[in-house]
Amino acid sequence: MKENVLKDKSYQFALSIISFYKYMIESKKEYILSKQILRSGTSIGAMVEEANQAESKSDFIHKLSVANKEANETNYWLRLLHNSDLVTNEHLPLQKDCQEIIRLLTSIIKSAKLNMKK
Repeated sequence: MKENVLKDKSYQFALSIISFYKYMIESKKEYILSKQILRSGTSIGAMVEEANQAESKSDFIHKLSVANKEANETNYWLRLLHNSDLVTNEHLPLQKDCQEIIRLLTSIIKSAKLNMKK
């Protein structure tokens, strides 16, 4: 079976987000922002999974675009939590992973759009 880097990275990222959520509610007693990041961070991979089953090229692009929006929202929550000093630098790898997923999604979406025009 062909390796799907985006699918693997988004799945691993979702697992990391779940662990981060548990940390936030258990250690920091932070329930509102952590719920937001759980929702957006885990939906990235779900949309990537849906995109892999897309019915058309435009459906594929749409689903990856939604995943990209969710990734950007997740990045926002991660920055907010870090800049508000609710989390420490030890959680910066999550932000880097999220930014890498955003770059991958952006690149794939651009390529797919170019291939549609051909």
